[in-house]
Amino acid sequence: MIPYTCDQVWEMVTDHQEEEFLTLKGLPFTYTIKGGELFISRRSKSITKSTFDAAWKKIQDHPHEITGPKKLNVFGAPYLWAIFRALGLVGLRAKSEDKEEYIR
Repeated sequence: MIPYTCDQVWEMVTDHQEEEFLTLKGLPFTYTIKGGELFISRRSKSITKSTFDAAWKKIQDHPHEITGPKKLNVFGAPYLWAIFRALGLVGLRAKSEDKEEYIR
């Protein structure tokens, strides 16, 4: 995995505002960033940059343990995971016995 800083990933995410993403359950969403907040089209609450940073730090610190959005254990995890996955920062490896395994 390439060791991007939180600020570098935030900049990448900023560059993809208004694009459509899909959660693992196939739910489409878009987002916009205003200041230090990420506003998801499907949610009424925003995801703060500090929550975003915490999620990215968990992925960087524990790449083999953080295998999906539930493991992030932060508000908005399904959306953050979908964005990280679409940007190629985390990824889907294969299905194994009805279970998806992820790689970074």
